[in-house]
Amino acid sequence: MSTPLRLVLASQSPARRKLLQAAGIEPDVLVSGVDESQVVSDRAEDLCLELARLKAQAVLGRLRPNPDERTLVLGCDSVLAFDGEILGKPADAADATRRWQRMRGRSGVLHTGHCLLDVGHESRAEAVASTTVHFADISDAEIAAYVATGEPLAVAGAFTIDGLGGAFLTGIEGDPGTVVGLSLPLLRNLLAELALNITDLWTKVAPGGQEIEHLG
Repeated sequence: MSTPLRLVLASQSPARRKLLQAAGIEPDVLVSGVDESQVVSDRAEDLCLELARLKAQAVLGRLRPNPDERTLVLGCDSVLAFDGEILGKPADAADATRRWQRMRGRSGVLHTGHCLLDVGHESRAEAVASTTVHFADISDAEIAAYVATGEPLAVAGAFTIDGLGGAFLTGIEGDPGTVVGLSLPLLRNLLAELALNITDLWTKVAPGGQEIEHLG
């Protein structure tokens, strides 16, 4: 009988958790508590990957070893590279408004760093997924209404694709999951580096009510 596989998501993002759940993966969630301001870099790819690494390592340090299961910790972090700047979450509503006034009608690249730690085997796989995002040329009134919802204040780049902000994007080039904050194809590749299959993590009830058992 194979060892049960547990995935711990080092993120408080409900969007990341929902993305995993929709893919048949039910993660445990532990918020890392990492102060994102402690990391500075002039390269978006380096910044998001270092933050993902710090988040995963912070949660790893809080786990209690369980010899009866194999535990993985996944840390993720997203930033937007736009007009020569690296943009995380906006500081406040005024900052979000200024960003949208600059971004509308233009494009940026959303980078999401992924760090996957295999606790028992003391191994790691990590990489960055990048997706180009094209913003609609929205009006000042639309920007004000969107910012007033509070949604853009909680996400990197001040926008989402899986919420109200999806209406203000004209297209993307790359994996949509990257924009949500977690790329499933990249996660599959990272698992493969650790000699695992993404199907090993399937635990969700399938359509029709049949339980999906671990296949690994």
